[in-house]
Amino acid sequence: MKNYIKICLSCLMILLFNNCFLLHAQNYQKGLSETDLKMYTSIEEALLNPDSVRYLNLKHKKLKIIPKEVFLFKNLEILDISKNKLEEIPEDIEKLVKLREISVANNSLTTLPIQIGKLVQLKKIIAYQNNIALLPTTIGNLKNLELLDLWSNEIESFPEEIKALKQLKFVDLRGIMLTDEQKATIKSLLPNAQIEFSMGCNCLK
Repeated sequence: MKNYIKICLSCLMILLFNNCFLLHAQNYQKGLSETDLKMYTSIEEALLNPDSVRYLNLKHKKLKIIPKEVFLFKNLEILDISKNKLEEIPEDIEKLVKLREISVANNSLTTLPIQIGKLVQLKKIIAYQNNIALLPTTIGNLKNLELLDLWSNEIESFPEEIKALKQLKFVDLRGIMLTDEQKATIKSLLPNAQIEFSMGCNCLK
């Protein structure tokens, strides 16, 4: 009975740790966004004055593809297309050269396109809860990237090119099954970043 109680207390501590970390991550992400930008929530509204569109929020739109009109907004800085049904990000993403933040969380992506490496102004990539297994080597071009959220994906390894991301401060890899060796390799590639991994729990043993 005592051992059972100890195990449950350990699991409770892990749960509390993960919840506290989630709040920390959310606060960090919020701090990166420019809240003074006008947020457009429809393509139709944005097309009325496309050159003025800097923040476009299309989450919860049941999108299966990114509307081609999105790539007309050449001054776009923040794009939120989370909580849709996207399976891929088209090559045209490279046209959004002023993009600083992109959220593609809660979709069905299996990879990020190689063209994302051309978005050199990016500071934040939020891509949690997808099925991403691979990251393109071009991610190493994102020298301004500060936050990379890949929580709950299928990633097994990182391209060595990520070691070029000297500004990267925060990486969320919780919910991804990684061995101690894999974790050590990732840490060696990103020695200056805070990297969060899932903690194990032996409750069922």
